Amino acid sequence: MKRNTLRPFPAVTLVIGESGGTRRINSVHQVAELLLGQWPVENGEEYVAAVRVCLEAMLGAVPPEAVRDALIKAAREAGISVMQ
Repeated sequence: MKRNTLRPFPAVTLVIGESGGTRRINSVHQVAELLLGQWPVENGEEYVAAVRVCLEAMLGAVPPEAVRDALIKAAREAGISVMQ
């Protein structure tokens, strides 16, 4: 399997923080950085699933769109607004 963290997908914009700042995400690499470095909730079921799917995508086992879907679910779980 080919490891590729830059695999793109259709962009998702998240509204993060109390200030309402937005962050546009469109690659597996960006999702990994966000989940592992700046995510507000690290014990949710959808969060754990998103981290797992992200790793699988980096290894080439799942398509990047699966990471996008997992990110959206984890964001909703964490109370983060999603603009698609």
